[in-house]
Amino acid sequence: MDLRALRYFLAVAQEENITKAADYLHVTQPTLSRTLMELEQEFGKQLVIRGKRRLSLTQDGLLLRKRAMELIELADKTEAELREREDSVEGDVYIGAGESDGMRVIARICQELRKLHSGIRFRLSTGDGDEVKDRLDKGLVDLGLVFGPVDQAKYNAIPLPFEGIWGVILPADDPLAAKPSVEPQDLWDRPLLLSQQALQGGFLQAWLNRELDDLNVCATYTTMLNAVMLTEGGFGCAMVIDGLFNLTNTGLCFRPCSPSLTAGTSVIWKKYQVFSPPAELFLHALIEHFS
Repeated sequence: MDLRALRYFLAVAQEENITKAADYLHVTQPTLSRTLMELEQEFGKQLVIRGKRRLSLTQDGLLLRKRAMELIELADKTEAELREREDSVEGDVYIGAGESDGMRVIARICQELRKLHSGIRFRLSTGDGDEVKDRLDKGLVDLGLVFGPVDQAKYNAIPLPFEGIWGVILPADDPLAAKPSVEPQDLWDRPLLLSQQALQGGFLQAWLNRELDDLNVCATYTTMLNAVMLTEGGFGCAMVIDGLFNLTNTGLCFRPCSPSLTAGTSVIWKKYQVFSPPAELFLHALIEHFS
């Protein structure tokens, strides 16, 4: 298995057609077909189902597509870092970020760094804390912006001076909106949209003081924007962190949790990680700003 073969396989998976994939790659159809067969022989697995007009992936093919995308992304990142000259600060900084008010400060630091080094670019990927940590562990991002506690044995961290305040978004004309804050018992019978990561961490369930089976959880989410849009559509009320969305003209309002429920914010990176020059410069700028 080599990177060329994986790139060919990903093109076939995307185009679902040998002819279109060959045109996209600027190779001949026999070359592409032979590469696919060699991959299947190497793994001892059928990767594609060949139909009359289109190809589809088997379960093994779906797994290979996922891993191939990660391997290609990591290979491209490594190649870019190795090509950077040590005497010049230019290249990419890869940041995985959860939805956080801390991104506003990160953006200002990015802007100031770009003024000094115009060759630095920032590659942002968005996900919840678990997705960000997974990308860190695989070497796909340099640093991550996350909520909640940090595994100090695994990651270095810079705590940011921001606390996310948990509460509920609900229609402004809802009777519950007349209260200045919401208590656990207010939500026991409500259709709820809950953060998947927060549920795994256990603190939302602990605050609600109920077993999940005893709650009316109509959906879980990994990005808060989707939760807000579902609430706006009347699907339920969402437990989210305040300040990340402008609710003006949405017909929605935010009410904080009582007792108060907060989550800290940190920038994290793997212990013993070797950074590219741009990523190291960005990290030093973060440390200086928050020290």
